[in-house]
This record gives sequence, structure tokens and C-alpha cells, in this order.
Amino acid sequence: MSASRPTARWSVPLSDGIHVVEFEHGTATGRRVVKIDGQTLIHRDWMFRLVGDEVVTLGNTKFVICVDPLPGLRYSYTLLVNNKTYANFIQSQSKVLQTWLTQVGEQHFRIVLDKAKQSVWINGKQIDVENEFVDGGAEMLFSVGGAPAVIRALSSGHRTTGVSHTLFLNGIEVTEQQLLPQMETRARVKK
Repeated sequence: MSASRPTARWSVPLSDGIHVVEFEHGTATGRRVVKIDGQTLIHRDWMFRLVGDEVVTLGNTKFVICVDPLPGLRYSYTLLVNNKTYANFIQSQSKVLQTWLTQVGEQHFRIVLDKAKQSVWINGKQIDVENEFVDGGAEMLFSVGGAPAVIRALSSGHRTTGVSHTLFLNGIEVTEQQLLPQMETRARVKK
């Protein structure tokens, strides 16, 4: 398997950004390589056992890549993130993280609100915010590239919808982005 073409690849959204987990599995050589964001964390050559798990951590996030046998000398690859399947983790993250992409001058910014922790991240770094209560909700005040920004948390008035969060930059509403623009998962069955 060449370095440019991993056996399996997953994009994992966390508060500090979207991390790419890649796994190379050389079934003839027993080689296993695990990379996160291009950095090699595990490199093993000549493993005689071709199935089993590889475990790596990134900060407080635990990744487990499960290699399981299939009939006909083939293999399946599954990613667990914090003990959840990849699909379940993405679903739970979509409820917890809210993301906006914006530009100030020539600079591009990715702003993430972690609703569970009430923290704000800009381009992968957590920032300090000033919290204020307003009629019907609360505001988180901060700046983006020198421009004033506010995330407004207001009750939707509907029990099932809950609280809605809206980002305003220089008083203009910024459109929310999907957690993963294209669900990038590629785990091939290898012969």
C-alpha cells in the first residue's frame, strides 16, 4: 500500500478541527501504519497476526481501528472514537458542535461552538469569551480577526428544538456549516 493511498481513511470532527485518521494495512507483509493528520503514530512491519485492534489517542480522544477477517482472505476496517462507532460519534458530534466558516479581510476562520462545554474555538484554538445574559437567552462576546463577534443563544420556543445558536460577525449573521461537508469515510474491504 503506498503512503498516498491508505487502506482506510476517516475524517473526525473535534472541537479543535477536523482530524484525518488513515490506516495502511499490508496483508502480504503484515505492515500496519496509523496516521493522524499526516503524522505517523504507529508503524509496525512484519506482523504475523493480520487481525486485531490498533489504539491511538489524540488529546483526550481515543481512536481504535478494528481489523476483522472476512471470508476469502479479506478484511474489514472499523473506527471507534471514544468507544463509539464512527457513525454514532459523528451523529453525537453533530448535536454538540456547531461550526461556521467566515473571512475577515484576507484571513479565513473556522469558528466552532462546543455546546456541551460552552467553549468557542477559532482555527483550532480555544478562546476566552465574555458571557452576558440578554432577554430570552445569552450571548458570548469575542473577536475574530479584530472584528466584533457574538454567538447568540436563544430559546426556540419549542421543546423539541431547544436552544438555537447564531453567530454574528460585525452585526451580520454568518451561515452555519455542516459538520463534515462531505461525509468522508473510506474503509475498503481488502483482498
